Amino acid sequence: MSEQNLPPFLTCLLLNVAERKMLVPNTAVAELVPYRNVEKIEHAPEWLLGQFEWRGLRLPVISYAALSEQQTQVDERSRIVIVNAVGARQDFRFYALVIQGIPRTLRVDARLAVDTTSELGQYELQAVKQQGETHYIPDLQAIEKLILSSGIVG
Repeated sequence: MSEQNLPPFLTCLLLNVAERKMLVPNTAVAELVPYRNVEKIEHAPEWLLGQFEWRGLRLPVISYAALSEQQTQVDERSRIVIVNAVGARQDFRFYALVIQGIPRTLRVDARLAVDTTSELGQYELQAVKQQGETHYIPDLQAIEKLILSSGIVG
């Protein structure tokens, strides 16, 4: 696809996670629901908060904050974002991330500046700046690989 065929902007969601703001394409998110009924899993890693039932499926609930070596926050502002898995596995189409507050919609265009001064976490692809704020683009494929390698799916 040539640059001439690209849309002038991409609609993204800005997700608040601890001290980070994650920027994801809106197509990556299936739904936003209140944080409720998360069943803990005994001896689970710190990043796995438990499982959650959504539309007849049991989804792993992931703490992106823990993956980013930050304190996981779960309080009255917490929400669960259902993420569309990008892999081709029929038994793993969605997983859940805990966020704080309501996501904000952002239109991102070619003027988005790469932030070379911010340190990236293991599950982050890039830091970018828009309107003076730093946002982090998560590595959703790496998160999926982590989930699949943990043995909680499949």
